[in-house]
Amino acid sequence: MSEDPADADDRTTIRSGRNFEQEYRLDASEAGEFLIQLGEQLRDGEELTITGDEWELPFAFGEPIELEIDFDGMGEPELEIELELPGRTDDEAPDVS
Repeated sequence: MSEDPADADDRTTIRSGRNFEQEYRLDASEAGEFLIQLGEQLRDGEELTITGDEWELPFAFGEPIELEIDFDGMGEPELEIELELPGRTDDEAPDVS
């Protein structure tokens, strides 16, 4: 996801306290490339950043990550794969005295 640093200055950063949704219709190779880049960020760190032309969404994720696979084989078959990432909390356990 290489980008021109000047482009980042023009983007709106999506932060906690906001709802945001964006839908894309991609060909399989574009979707695959997105999933590879997403997977690398999940594997390598505790935070990921997704960017669009006009927005940037940084997200510190926690665990466990929920993966749901839903196959509907009736009529026109459809496979849905959903990944749900909980936000990371900075809470610490209390002391025991």
